[in-house]
Amino acid sequence: MCDQARERNVAVACFYFDFAVQKEQSSASILGAILKQVVGGLDEVPGTIAQAYKDQKKVLGGRRPTLADVVKMLQKVSSEKRTFICIDALDECDVGHHVKLLSSLNQILQESPGTRIFVTGRPHIQVEIGRHLPARVRSVSVTSRRDDIICYLRARLGEDTTPDARDTSLEADILKKIPQDISQM
Repeated sequence: MCDQARERNVAVACFYFDFAVQKEQSSASILGAILKQVVGGLDEVPGTIAQAYKDQKKVLGGRRPTLADVVKMLQKVSSEKRTFICIDALDECDVGHHVKLLSSLNQILQESPGTRIFVTGRPHIQVEIGRHLPARVRSVSVTSRRDDIICYLRARLGEDTTPDARDTSLEADILKKIPQDISQM
């Protein structure tokens, strides 16, 4: 996607939620990371964005822009350049940030009709996405297939740099147990 986007002068920004650090992943920091990626792909940083960051540095101790400021900046840059925002594992986001994040994304979409947002997450998050991004959601259900998992595991086992560390019994257990456990998720 990034390679095709570069050829077509399209911005792509991605964010992956990590459960282990979800307390540090606020709506402002998430969208700030996305803004940084979008602006990083531009030939020149728009003057309003550069000025906003300069103004924030002047504040005692310096601080990051507010969520509202980041949303406005994203609205501006994504309205001028077709933008794809990919957010992976939204279900790993701290529940307290879901509403703010999804509402902010909706605000961006309202001002930037050329922007597209791709969100992944476990099925339980779908209702919330639909509630905060109304009429803009297409849902695609993706499930793992046992054969695909086994094929992946065989490929990874084949890349093992210490194949003597496991015997055929261990490999058989891996190929049996992991697909079984994953199918229950």
